[in-house]
Amino acid sequence: MNTLVVSGKTIEDAIKNGLERMNVTKDRVSVRVLEKPSRGLFGLIGVRPAKVELTLLPDKDVPLSEPTTQSSSSKPVQTAAAVAGMQAAAVSKDRDQEMDADSTDDIDPIEEAKQFIMDVARSMGLDVEVGVHKRKDTVTLDISGSDLGLIIGRRGQTLDSLQYLANLVANRYSKHHLRIILDAEQFRERRKKTLESLSERLANKVIRSRQEVVLEPMTAQDRKIIHAKLQDHPKVKTCSKGEEPNRRVVIMIK
Repeated sequence: MNTLVVSGKTIEDAIKNGLERMNVTKDRVSVRVLEKPSRGLFGLIGVRPAKVELTLLPDKDVPLSEPTTQSSSSKPVQTAAAVAGMQAAAVSKDRDQEMDADSTDDIDPIEEAKQFIMDVARSMGLDVEVGVHKRKDTVTLDISGSDLGLIIGRRGQTLDSLQYLANLVANRYSKHHLRIILDAEQFRERRKKTLESLSERLANKVIRSRQEVVLEPMTAQDRKIIHAKLQDHPKVKTCSKGEEPNRRVVIMIK
């Protein structure tokens, strides 16, 4: 075994694993880093380990030609293009490389959340910019670019999922709770106006028919908008019924 590609949590762990498998000491091998460790897109899941290639150095007491025959029969585990691609991906995520648990105090949680969104967009083939707007402990990340429908998703479901994950990423590194709001093309405001208009129309329908109306399943955020819009209505009231993800708003006569 003249060449071996191994993985580990850190580069040093990967090298240690390789040395144990090759049963040699570090001075007997050359090391090439193929992929640096990364926390992955979420900063929480999808961890990418370090990957190194160990090559056994020729023994000084053995003619250099002796191991050549043996090593020539071994095929490269990865092509140069693949290795270059992995290195380029690692370089493009400087914040995710070689992170140590002791270094988290130096990490900007908002920047981590912003970078997460940009990484996801990049993986979807989108070129976006992410603006940051702070207000006390609430931070709005505003996505701008083209083809943002992919990030928004049907009725904002993709945007909501990304917002949830961005909150996890930010609060992993924050000493106090941060609330991250993710928006794109002013979708949040447009969605709010749509739901408020819908709630008014359905409230009038309930008043006319004297029968309750059950809406389609909605996210907690959308349900909250409808509850807030009708909470002071003189003739109707609202409640939520069902279990997630099929929980619905019900509008009924008071």
